[in-house]
Amino acid sequence: MGKKSGSFFDMQFITSSISTMLVLLLLGMVVFFVLSANNLSRYVRENISFSVLISDDMKEADALKFQKKLNEEPFVKETFYISKEQALKEQTEAMGTDPAEFLGYNPFTASIEIKLNADYAHSDSISWIEQKIMKNKKVMEINYPQDLLDAVNSNIRKISLLLLGLAALLTLISFALINNTIRLAIYSKRFLIHTMKLVGASWGFIRRPFLVRNIWIGILAAAMADAALIGMAYGLVRYEPELIEIITPITMLMVMGAVFVFGVVITFMCAYISINKYLRMKASALYYI
Repeated sequence: MGKKSGSFFDMQFITSSISTMLVLLLLGMVVFFVLSANNLSRYVRENISFSVLISDDMKEADALKFQKKLNEEPFVKETFYISKEQALKEQTEAMGTDPAEFLGYNPFTASIEIKLNADYAHSDSISWIEQKIMKNKKVMEINYPQDLLDAVNSNIRKISLLLLGLAALLTLISFALINNTIRLAIYSKRFLIHTMKLVGASWGFIRRPFLVRNIWIGILAAAMADAALIGMAYGLVRYEPELIEIITPITMLMVMGAVFVFGVVITFMCAYISINKYLRMKASALYYI
């Protein structure tokens, strides 16, 4: 039993696992950045707020009722009510002087700051939302950073396309690298495969140990790659705690799952293709490859 275990987890098994792990780690990092970029875009869009300026004719109790009504809308993530007095206080702190002392009255109006759900944070939706809110006659004006919103959405689209293209390219490269690693490992066993054919072993019987071995290589490589990715994510969140909004547990589970599935599937497929290649070969051809 010990002898069998030693022959299974030999040096070739370890080196194949490490080389496969490095490829999976690189692929996992791309998946990580793609998913994190999506979370980042959502985080940025949900933190762009716009102001609903309220007429002085609206009493504070009515303004709070209006705020409560807005909170029930599907496009609203959260709202904040800013009274005239609070607005004056914030501007006084920002400017260093009290505008009311020069003007003799408070020039600011009460407002409701709205943060949208990410799916509604684009120009078309905001135009519709603006029309809906302006139906309230007590609403004077709606201010929102149109240029900033357009720039954010444009940059998000460009970055997303770039990352998706990079992910597709790296997937092909990863397949080629892992396939090459497995093909070289099976190449060294080509005469053993031929000998088993000569004694009458079926193709399924010959394939089985090679497939099992390479599946275990994929599992071990994926586990090591996932451990490295978790360590990287933990280090980033510990360095900057606010990144937990972007590097979420769900994101990490998806990254780990993608790495594990890719590791097992790709090693199985590459091993299956390589073994079939040598199973089809004639004995004379084995000396010329």
